[in-house]
Amino acid sequence: MSASTQATPAREAPPTASEPLFQPIMLGPYSLPHRIVMAPLTRSRARQPGNVPTPLMAAYYVQRASAAVIISEATQVSMQGQGYAWTPGIHSREQIEGWRLVTAAVHAARGRIFLQMWHVGRISHPALQPDRMLPVAPSAIRPSGQAFIENDMGEGELVPFVTPRALQTEEMPYLVNQYLRAATNALEAGFDGVEVHGANGYLIDQFICSRTNQRTDQYGGSAANRARLLMEVMTAVSEIWGRERVGLRLSPLGTFNDVSDDDPETTFGHIVERLDAFDPAYLHVINPAAAALEKGAAPDPAAMRMLEMIRMKFRGKLMLTGGFDHNSANEWLAQGKADLIGFGRGFLSTPDLPERFRQHAALNTPDPSTFYGGGAKGYTDYPTLAQTRGESPKPCVDESWR
Repeated sequence: MSASTQATPAREAPPTASEPLFQPIMLGPYSLPHRIVMAPLTRSRARQPGNVPTPLMAAYYVQRASAAVIISEATQVSMQGQGYAWTPGIHSREQIEGWRLVTAAVHAARGRIFLQMWHVGRISHPALQPDRMLPVAPSAIRPSGQAFIENDMGEGELVPFVTPRALQTEEMPYLVNQYLRAATNALEAGFDGVEVHGANGYLIDQFICSRTNQRTDQYGGSAANRARLLMEVMTAVSEIWGRERVGLRLSPLGTFNDVSDDDPETTFGHIVERLDAFDPAYLHVINPAAAALEKGAAPDPAAMRMLEMIRMKFRGKLMLTGGFDHNSANEWLAQGKADLIGFGRGFLSTPDLPERFRQHAALNTPDPSTFYGGGAKGYTDYPTLAQTRGESPKPCVDESWR
């Protein structure tokens, strides 16, 4: 394997046994060597046409296989579920085979990878939908902002969102079945587990939040009704994977993609209680205190109340992502606020992030101009610590995935 795809420095790292980040932990049936998780990151590099994972994507993920577990970029469960140009799916034969290349690469590097299952709901555009249909949503409420599409010249373009079509009650089983098929395909593609994307203002979050859900049927109104789709999806996916290999991502107090809830503590308190009884592999929460944490400021009291409520009501494995660096991640783990910490941009620019933390070494600086779309630049060309020191990495254990 070339130096660009291996992240094992030659120098001996200082002891890390006392750091909470480097304590082993069980996640479902898996024994993880540490608690540094690669959070999902949209990179928009799937092959066109067909939104198919590529060998370049396999190289990207295998570089980061030293994560305790990788959660893949958000992956649409159906053509209807797509909301951004050049993002991968898990609903066609080609996509399954493309993802199989990725999972084989990660496993050859002795890593673990979960697939994040995604339906964007109203955060889409007819240009991305089959037969240029309207995007779907719990209610016909147009979001603010713009959709990222591929225009007629094959270039990325931002265009205003449209008013979505409200889903009919009789369509809900079909919607759940999209996740069921995606879960089946993910198993065939060789993933170690799946994460249901219920955050960031996408479809499930649109149902959860009162401002985007104005329904009067059994999927709207009370917190229990607004959480119904989420629990139906979790139940369906677990029929394929077993609860011990299914995670869920939520974003309480989040406003991304123009969502909000009138009473978030009641809404998410109900959801967390249901999840605790459901007993998934983990609950992955986007840290509502992330902005303050990044600035070194005191978190908003509402954010801390939400986190404390979640920690109290959910007795399973809790993962937090957002705003963490090496020190703050250790502090929050030591204080019992989480069991695992997810890192997004840290892994984006620093493929050997756990080793950098072990050696207390500086991280690479990310290049925002290469976050979405493109090729290897800003994707697989970030150096490892070994490369920055001019050291030769050890060969891969297995290169049969190539």
